[in-house]
Amino acid sequence: MEPLLPLARLIDRITALVGRGVMWAIFASILISAANAILRKVAPQLASNAWLELQWYLFGAAFMGAAAYTLQQNEHIRIDIFYGSRSRRTQHWIDLFGHVFFTLPFVVLMSWQLVPYTLQAWRIGQISTNAGGLLIWPARAILAAGFILLIFQIIAEIIKKIAVMRGEMEDPHPFVSAHEAAELEGAELAKSVAAAEQEKR
Repeated sequence: MEPLLPLARLIDRITALVGRGVMWAIFASILISAANAILRKVAPQLASNAWLELQWYLFGAAFMGAAAYTLQQNEHIRIDIFYGSRSRRTQHWIDLFGHVFFTLPFVVLMSWQLVPYTLQAWRIGQISTNAGGLLIWPARAILAAGFILLIFQIIAEIIKKIAVMRGEMEDPHPFVSAHEAAELEGAELAKSVAAAEQEKR
């Protein structure tokens, strides 16, 4: 797997760049939401459904753009009742099996469906049925791009997982149980409280 690790690292960099970048989409959405709410009160003629739909597009961009980054950072939701009680090697096998046989096929299928779905909306210039609504294809393109990026990130995770299992790289996300996480969080909180008390003196 060693020759494929540079590819995995490149995908990681692209994913991180996109994941951090789309944080600004949330900020932009908040600004648009506030401006639209004010306009509806002070200048109703300037308010439009287009602003509402732009908010949805931005939220979609934030969600889909961060999906691959969430996977890369190992922050996706996992039910740890079974997983957490297994050895780390077994956990690696569970992750690898899940990526190869569940996550990757589902994401490939979604991408396969969304690309022509997006192109169809673009070809016919489909517009939202809401008064003053926006073009539909950019929203669909955001979905398709998010799933395509997720495909590449899953491939990167598979490469890294096999490399970790073969001892070719360090585990980037050593497993921490919920109990251990709570203890670490408690220790950090105690440290910050002690530091604050020290400053007061």
